[in-house]
Amino acid sequence: MCGIVGLFLKDRSLEPQLGSLLTDMLITMTDRGPDSAGIAIYGEENANISKLTVQSDTPDQAFATLEADLGTALGSPVHLRRKDTHAVLNIPRGQLIAARAALAALNPDIRVMSAGDTVEIYKEVGLPKEVAARFDLRAMSGTHGIGHTRMATESMVTTMGAHPFNTGPDQCLVHNGSLSNHNRLRRKLQREGIHIETENDTEVGAAYLTWRMQNGATLGEALKSSLNDLDGFFTFLVGTKDGFGVVRDPIACKPAVMAETDQYVAFGSEYRALVNLPGIEQARVWEPEPATVYFWSHADTSTPTEKAA
Repeated sequence: MCGIVGLFLKDRSLEPQLGSLLTDMLITMTDRGPDSAGIAIYGEENANISKLTVQSDTPDQAFATLEADLGTALGSPVHLRRKDTHAVLNIPRGQLIAARAALAALNPDIRVMSAGDTVEIYKEVGLPKEVAARFDLRAMSGTHGIGHTRMATESMVTTMGAHPFNTGPDQCLVHNGSLSNHNRLRRKLQREGIHIETENDTEVGAAYLTWRMQNGATLGEALKSSLNDLDGFFTFLVGTKDGFGVVRDPIACKPAVMAETDQYVAFGSEYRALVNLPGIEQARVWEPEPATVYFWSHADTSTPTEKAA
């Protein structure tokens, strides 16, 4: 049992409150996942900058000279902004791949939490309230975000086992459920050149979507394909640069609820995650249908629903 939450803002005046709203939603789901917690925030894009969010168990030592060392390796300026055990590295646009390779050579113990142009992922072991406070999540602003509280069932309680999982640029996934064919699928994806770091089934789900999209599928098409290719029971909440998507397996035994107003679209494992959102009393509230893909994009603020065949 885990808790997942998400918030997609239509009203830009709410963007300074995104971190605070998501934090409250996350903390409400503590009893569904007290082992670890994480959140992905999508912020404003800078046309000249990409971002790596990294983590270290020994941040004082690991981050002391990282800004200068990575800048020297890339031959370009790098800016480091530290938050507790994490740091956000601003990299010149077009150098993410080179930066990841240089980072691995400089210090292989530094772990990459996320990579992209707008996303930052923060996750650690501990109660959601504690994790949120460590990274000052309430102070963050952005256009949309997703979060997760974990109760571990199939892999160890570690930072790397916490959600969200980022396997493609600005793409991440949180998941409630269990995939039964993740070991076989992990081997297949690794043969296809997809990088997977953990034994967690959710990372395999995220990597599967990345692989499908690298081969030309849209996110909606990739989510539809997951209904045929992934065995088990699951509710997926996927973040992208432009928005987020939701899909539940055909049985839909994991709880989920959504709410929509003129200001936002919200997702929670339970309705109580949504009760403090502004205007929730007037929201359209519903349970996502089984085997149905939902996606909201800032490029199109309508609410397309695609029925899986």
